[in-house]
Amino acid sequence: MDIIRKLSILLIAVSAGISAKAQGNGFDVFVPIAKYITQGNAEALSAWFSDNLDISVLSPESSYSRNQSEKILDTFFKSNTPRSFEITHTAGSSNMKYALGTLDAGGENFLVTIFVSFKGDTYSIQQLKIERRD
Repeated sequence: MDIIRKLSILLIAVSAGISAKAQGNGFDVFVPIAKYITQGNAEALSAWFSDNLDISVLSPESSYSRNQSEKILDTFFKSNTPRSFEITHTAGSSNMKYALGTLDAGGENFLVTIFVSFKGDTYSIQQLKIERRD
């Protein structure tokens, strides 16, 4: 059952990547990423991760593998169930984009920063930061 779930998520990610290539500059990479953050779905979100990425979840930033990063986010989402997530600002160039967003989770508000790169024909998250808002 777990294998079927992982294959389903992989197929969704691959189809999203194909869709991104087909739509060119009109594709908003942050739409599916925001959806998975809103759902608290670390596994689906990890399909967008680079093989190694810089991640900071209420801690100093460090570089982790895709699997380690998924576990870190899964732990965060289990302790802080998302209620809503909204992208408040985006910017970037054709091969590098970033977004700032606010996450309401576990009764607290967090600032989320996401950097994605476009290499070859796919987007991948290079950096993800979640900080408490003051």
